[in-house]
Amino acid sequence: MADTHPYISGPGNIAQMIGHLRKSFPASITSETVKKLGLAPNNESYVINVLQFIGVIDAEGKKTSEANKIFSHHKDEEFSKAFEALIRKSYSALFDLHGDNSWSLDEDDLITFFRQSDQTSATIGKRQAGTFKILAGLSGHGELPAARAAKGKKQLEAKTKAVKSSVKPKETSTPAGGSSSKPEGNKNIGLTVRIEINLPADGSKETYDNIFKSIKENLINA
Repeated sequence: MADTHPYISGPGNIAQMIGHLRKSFPASITSETVKKLGLAPNNESYVINVLQFIGVIDAEGKKTSEANKIFSHHKDEEFSKAFEALIRKSYSALFDLHGDNSWSLDEDDLITFFRQSDQTSATIGKRQAGTFKILAGLSGHGELPAARAAKGKKQLEAKTKAVKSSVKPKETSTPAGGSSSKPEGNKNIGLTVRIEINLPADGSKETYDNIFKSIKENLINA
């Protein structure tokens, strides 16, 4: 990998990493550092490879003297200008061939260059082109897809929050004088009453008839 131009499946992570380093540059940067930052899951080594290729860190993960000068710039325009020189130097073969037009080459032209230079596959060539585009954006040439994606994410979160706030919970009616004891979601309740009748052994037919007549009038037909 060291003999080829760097690549990563999610080039936007490079922009995020550079943005973090502008704010805080660790004494040493390793794959574990990238992992703790939550960037490029399972692709941390690719981020490290990009940083080493462009000369931001050395083989041990230490900040280079050149990077020390570049990342000390606070203003975006000053940083971009200094970072541009770093990318020109790192991608010297590309600039030797296309000059300043290298910044504006379309994806197909970039893929062609990387595939011819490194003998890579179409997939890897596309990732190499995407990585260069991100670095070009950080150099002030073109937009940063990661920035647009972050903006879109914030807009989506704002819309979702607005929708949630507009939805009110359904109100349930409560009978006057107290709360409803009917279980929610169970509208029909069955009730079974068991009645035991002890009939006198020496009772007459009239006695039995009066008992059942009373049950019918007071319980069944009540």
